[in-house]
Order: sequence, then C-alpha cells, then structure tokens
Amino acid sequence: ELTEFFRKTYGPTGVFNAQPFEGSRSWAGARPELRAIAYDSNGVAAHMGCLRRFIKVDGVDLLVAELGLYGVRPDLEGLGIAHSIRFMIPTLQELGVPFAFGTVRHALQKHIERFGRHSQLTVLSGIRVRSTLPDARLDKPPIRIEDALVIVLTLARSMSDWPTGNFIDRNGPEL
Repeated sequence: ELTEFFRKTYGPTGVFNAQPFEGSRSWAGARPELRAIAYDSNGVAAHMGCLRRFIKVDGVDLLVAELGLYGVRPDLEGLGIAHSIRFMIPTLQELGVPFAFGTVRHALQKHIERFGRHSQLTVLSGIRVRSTLPDARLDKPPIRIEDALVIVLTLARSMSDWPTGNFIDRNGPEL
C-alpha cells in the first residue's frame, strides 16, 4: 500500500521520482527508522519518514533526525494535513536529537514557509547538500550534490546552535 501511495504521490513530480518505488520497495534512499503514516477510509493519506544520523555542516559533526519521504495523497493536498506533522515533535524529541533536518525542492518553498510560520522550523537556502547514491551505478558518480532548500526543526537546542556553513554532507543516501 505504501509503494502505491509513493508512486501516485511522487509520479506527478516526474517519472524518475516514482521509479524507486517499483515492486514492493517503500523507500527511495536510506531506509527510515520511524514512519508516521496517516490513514483514512481510502487508505494511506500522508507519510513522513525519519532516520537518526550524523551529518556534517561545513565539517562540524551534528546528530539530527533526518525527515524525508514526505507526501500527502493528491486528493488531500491543500487541506492543511501538513500541519498535522507537528504531532511528530514529541516523538522526535524522544529520539534525543537536537534538530530535525531535511531537504525539499525549491518548488515547495512557499508551502514549507507557510508551515514554518507556526512552528520552530527554519528554511535555509544557498546550501549545497552532498549525498551518496542509494545503489551503486556504473553510469553515475557515487555522490550527488544538490542545491535544495534545507529545513531545520529545533527540538532540544536553539537555531543559534546550528553550525553556520553552506555545505552539508549527509554521510549517506537521502532519506
């Protein structure tokens, strides 16, 4: 059910985005440690994945809960479901990480900023993020560097404790 949800959610953003979910795989890069899945009478309504990991912000090691695999079923978009993600904050705090971190494409900037107005979320731009590819491929380099929007959710520390820098190394594949 999750793979079908991701194919339908990510497919409209580009055929390539739905490819990782062929067969029965329900993750695109790194496998999530935790998942928040919302259901309604029509099945999976929304999803968010989480994975604890160390990232490097301009060489400074930082423990974070990476957030990813975010999606809302297309027929529910615009209904404010993104705001229900706030219910994950207590769970994220239980993980003992100072920050949650994630990346989104620039097309989602207004959506994320709208959500951030009512939470401890900060959107950072102008930061390059390096990730390894989830699968070894002969036709592609083993790493990818992208200029995505970085989102930081403060959990146990303030945003002033987030290291300054314009380069983040994920130390693994994107969630």
